[in-house]
Amino acid sequence: MLQDEKLDRFLDAFLDGKSDGAVDTDFWEDTGEEEPARYNLLEYTDLLTAPKNKGKLPQRTLTAILLIILLIPLTIWIGIYFFEDRKYLVVSLVIVVYSMIPFFMTFESRKPQAREMLILAVLSAIAVAGRAAFFMVPSFKPVMAVVIISAVCFGAESGFLVGAVSMLASNMLFGQGPWTPWQMFAMGIIGFLAGILFQKGWLKARKISLCIYGFWAALFIYGGIMNPASLIMTSYALTKRNLLAIYMSGLPVDMVHGAATVLFLLIASKPMIEKLERIKTKYGLIEE
Repeated sequence: MLQDEKLDRFLDAFLDGKSDGAVDTDFWEDTGEEEPARYNLLEYTDLLTAPKNKGKLPQRTLTAILLIILLIPLTIWIGIYFFEDRKYLVVSLVIVVYSMIPFFMTFESRKPQAREMLILAVLSAIAVAGRAAFFMVPSFKPVMAVVIISAVCFGAESGFLVGAVSMLASNMLFGQGPWTPWQMFAMGIIGFLAGILFQKGWLKARKISLCIYGFWAALFIYGGIMNPASLIMTSYALTKRNLLAIYMSGLPVDMVHGAATVLFLLIASKPMIEKLERIKTKYGLIEE
């Protein structure tokens, strides 16, 4: 059982960067007692299904929509048309910069704290480690599940940032190429859209809702972007026949990706949302 007081002391030391040597990191101990009701998932589920300013999109989100719809596709097109897809690392870094602009607009009324960026860095690292752990199974990766959870807990801009950074960082292991900007764009959009849908109240922080979104996002958003991108990268014409062929050949891969996302959301959404909401509430992270 998770010892709440020990966990609080550990988080204080970890997020504040302070340690007096008295912090006990061994807070997993089976005492036979049930976890206090105030930390169960139901409380956080109820909290998350009624987000602050429900239905209202802040100015930074509207700015992010402009960046995602116009500037990021334009940047990818410039990389393809003018640089023949040979400057993909530069394009990838530019996309990261774009994704950071609306995120840092969160702190327009105050200075950002290192702990707030640290949490998103840890989530990105979890996504990268998860992708690496399942390298032997093509397309069976937990990255999308982590991105969706990040967006639900910390907002659309954070979801896009975690998605884009996770794909760029993990491709350091799997190989960079002209596909990297497309993967960053696709995974970022999935996180961004999850955050918007949650803010509007259309996506609930419940397993069934998250799993449905995750499966269809893998099929129609990630697959819907990466399949025609494959035609562009292989210099085939974007005809109806070619698109149908690439979608049909990519459908099994997208189905595996969607099934993996559903499985990881079923397993990880409860503990991750519970712990992230507890940390966010305790330390006031990325609040409006």
